[in-house]
Order: sequence, then C-alpha cells, then structure tokens
Amino acid sequence: MLKKSKSLLLAGLVAIAPILGAGAASAEGLMTIIVNDPSNPYWFTEGEVASAAAKELGYEATVSSHKGDTNTESNLIDTAITNRSKAIILDPANADGSVGAVKKAVAAGIPVFLVNAEINQEGLAKAQLVSNNAQGAALGAQQWVETLGDTANYVELLGAPSDNNAATRSNGYKTVLSQYPDLKLSGSEVANWDRRQGYSKMQSLLQANPGITGVISGNDEMALGAIAALKEAGALSKITVGGFDGSPDAVAAIKAGELAYTVLQPVAVFSKAAVQQADSFLKTGKTGVATEKQLFDCVVITKDNVDQYGSPFVMKD
Repeated sequence: MLKKSKSLLLAGLVAIAPILGAGAASAEGLMTIIVNDPSNPYWFTEGEVASAAAKELGYEATVSSHKGDTNTESNLIDTAITNRSKAIILDPANADGSVGAVKKAVAAGIPVFLVNAEINQEGLAKAQLVSNNAQGAALGAQQWVETLGDTANYVELLGAPSDNNAATRSNGYKTVLSQYPDLKLSGSEVANWDRRQGYSKMQSLLQANPGITGVISGNDEMALGAIAALKEAGALSKITVGGFDGSPDAVAAIKAGELAYTVLQPVAVFSKAAVQQADSFLKTGKTGVATEKQLFDCVVITKDNVDQYGSPFVMKD
C-alpha cells in the first residue's frame, strides 16, 4: 500500500508542475530539509515538494527524517551546520524538545523555517507555516456530525502528545461536538499518527465499547488503521469514520465508501511557501511575510467532491 501511495504521490508531484516548477542547478548552495517520517504519505509529500521547490530556485537540496526523535533531529541539525547549509526547512519533532535544535542552528547563523508543526517559542525560526488546524478540525467535526447524526456514542483516536497539532485538532473537535448533548465520547486512545497503532487501538476501543457508531481521528493514517480493524471485526458498515490530512489512501477509502471524509491539509502549498520565504530571506534579509506564524486553511473532501481531488494534497482548480 505504501509503495502504491508513494507512486501516486510522485506522479502527482509531476502533475503539479505549476506549483513546483522544474529543477535547476545548485548555484545558491545547500538547503537542508528535515521531515518527520516519509513512510507517512503526508510527510513524504512535504519533503518532496520542498526539495523540488528548492532545486527550482537554484539550491542543492537534501531531505532527511527524524521520525519524531529529538536526538536524531539534533544530529541532523549538526549535519546541516557541518555542511554549511544556507537554510533549514524543518518539521519539528517536538513542540518543546525541538527548541534547542532550532537555537543551535540559529547560533550557527543558519535561518530556520518550520513547516507543519510549531515550537513553543517565537522569535527563533524566521517563519512557522502550518495548516489552520483549529479551522480544519471544526470543518471535519461538522462534516462528521452531518454524516453520523447528532445522537451517537463515539471514540476518538489522538495524535502524538508532543505535537501541538494533536491537541489543537482534538480541541477543535470538542468545540463542535460539545454542542450536541446526545453525542457521547465513550473512549479515546493515543495512536501517535500511526496506522498500525490506529489498528491496534481501534481493536481495544471496539472491545471496550461495542455499541459505538462513530470514530473521529486526528489524522488519516490512524483512521485507516481503524477502518482495517473495523473491517476485520465486521463492524465497518455500522460505524462512521472521519480522517484528517487528505492523503491518497484516504481519498481512495472515501471513493470505496469506507471513510466518510478527510480534511485536506495544504501541505504542498506551505512546503513550497517555506522554501520561497527562505530564498527571499537569504537574498533580501526579509521573508516577504509580515508574521512569523502563518496559518493555511483546510478544506473537506467527501464523496460529493472527491472527484475534485487532483494531485496529492491539492484540490483541483
């Protein structure tokens, strides 16, 4: 499945050439791109888009991953410093734990541009570009209620606690769902954005709460793991599942009638924007954007608009 997802992503990256542009020589120096875990199609796309955008602007680009480990992240920052990177595009491993790594790069004179996740300190990174997770979660929760109805027992799959996005999405869900007194949260589990953990945690939740009719998930990978567990238990036809990311596998699951919706994060857009802002800063001393923290709005993909889904993580015009 992952191989197929990556093939679709690579094909899609070619299809969004107007967003990425063509490659170019590396006269501008090295731009280091550090993502979380490229086995997740979302983070894979993040790295591929940023790399292609950097090469378009004349940089050499390297992509590496820390897989959520701050020690690995710190070592990768050391490598970027040793290699005299002009700029670092980083998806931080931990909202608090990544602050030290960013400080180290800044002390070495390398500007850092954060994508997808934030750190809990402003004024270090030149920019923090993330999806508008609160807005996306509200959209997703509204769609989930519209699909499921306003009377149900449900469970929630939560992302990694070290990532502020997990709490923001969960709180966004609660803001909407708390308006419906007959929607009862029967249980929740942390599945750390991972499909395999989504599968195992869904098995446990289903065993403990056999009467549920809904699952709301912090991302697509956990939702897809839950779907696999529900299918195995013969329960999927009775339970509505919602996701968050806009991954190719999630879109396929919507088309198959297994996933009710996903919230599309514009990762291709803000990954490219981070590289453009880094290039602007290196050449002019300014990012070209007034604020460090920048939010990019999400959209909902459902069975009604799934055919508008174009390249990975991009809606057709």
